[in-house]
Amino acid sequence: MIGKISQLATIISIAGVALNAGLFFAFDTTVMKALRDQPAPQGIATMNSINVHILNPVFLLVFTGSAISCVAVLVTAPFDGLGGTAWRVAGAIVFLIGTSVVTGAVNVPMNNALAAVDAASAEGAAYWQTYLSRWVPWNHVRTVSSLAAVILMALGFRR
Repeated sequence: MIGKISQLATIISIAGVALNAGLFFAFDTTVMKALRDQPAPQGIATMNSINVHILNPVFLLVFTGSAISCVAVLVTAPFDGLGGTAWRVAGAIVFLIGTSVVTGAVNVPMNNALAAVDAASAEGAAYWQTYLSRWVPWNHVRTVSSLAAVILMALGFRR
């Protein structure tokens, strides 16, 4: 029974974490570059709109569901007898720290601070530059950690 639960948790984690990696990759390679090219008021307004619209049931299911399934992998993998335990556990830890913790500790507070600035003010424009210079590198961390987590869990799953 624990083997079936662990196997299912691993499959769900791989799929969900891969979706997160793709989302963060899209921000790294396209979205943030396009926003950087906009005048500060438009860039701020668009990013604030993205931050509102991303809080939808599908995204929240994938993001929080991935974290929950990674916790399930951490709890079940050492006892499931399926092999590849260290790889799967490592992948779950990498996602939880590099994506979930970074999102909650860095990206979300920065998004909240951006929502509070006056986009048309000089202070808003200055914060926009600070936001871009900090938010983007942390998003790279989320992208790389999500991709690494997928690879690690997939390597463990095939063992």
